[in-house]
Amino acid sequence: MMIRSYHPNDETTVIALWERCGLTRPWNDPRKDIARKLDVARELFLVGVLDGEIVASAMGGYDGHRGWVNYLAVAPEVRRRGLGARLMAELERLLRERGCAKLNVQIRAANADATGFYRALGFSIDDVVSMGKRLERDD
Repeated sequence: MMIRSYHPNDETTVIALWERCGLTRPWNDPRKDIARKLDVARELFLVGVLDGEIVASAMGGYDGHRGWVNYLAVAPEVRRRGLGARLMAELERLLRERGCAKLNVQIRAANADATGFYRALGFSIDDVVSMGKRLERDD
């Protein structure tokens, strides 16, 4: 798999990948999420290409204190080949270059597969409560 930065002409394919992987939600417009990302540290938005097709994505962020990963997706038909781990390793490398000391991820509580994946990469559950507040509605 070749890992590269997201290009704007990837939008349709990436959103279709997110939908196949169950990452989209009615209250989050993926096109708006992509547009927002392209305004801030676009180089941390990665895609994985295998045989000419986008099969993976990861949207990283860094606020100067912690790094974050969102929209980590690997196409179902190519899972369990280490592609997600490779994409995460590249994102971690890019974040370390920026001085990032800790990487966080939020996982939906019912997503046991994702929890297992991140545990295998060395993540552990933090004793925190995750809270959010919408500042803009996408629906």
